[in-house]
Amino acid sequence: MSVLLSDVLQSAVYDRLVANVELGAIVNAHIYDAMPAGPVPDLYVLIGEEVVKDSSDVSGAGSQHDVLISLISTADSFLTLKQAASAVWTALDSSDLVLSEGRVVGFWFRASTAKRSSSGQRKIDLKFRARLEA
Repeated sequence: MSVLLSDVLQSAVYDRLVANVELGAIVNAHIYDAMPAGPVPDLYVLIGEEVVKDSSDVSGAGSQHDVLISLISTADSFLTLKQAASAVWTALDSSDLVLSEGRVVGFWFRASTAKRSSSGQRKIDLKFRARLEA
């Protein structure tokens, strides 16, 4: 059961981010669940890796999803990335995500890491945890 709801969770997260006006004002429409072909924009959001664990119990089927959302920029400063990260956090900081099947029991921010690569690219990784029931 564990990975059964991964696709509907990813769709709900993507829909929530795309619909967020504050995030859209910062990154425009550059929110991806897969890297686009060709050149990438100077600032974008990427829904990335996910680790899923079964958390079914006697009450029914359930799963825990650790989701990574990355904000990536070629800018010289972390400021805009941090503003975008704040908008992502605000958009997702609730358990009212609507899934096409199953139910979100909770959706929580877990951790954040800001890094600069040797090529000068800046990246903030946001980690969230979702608890779902089928």
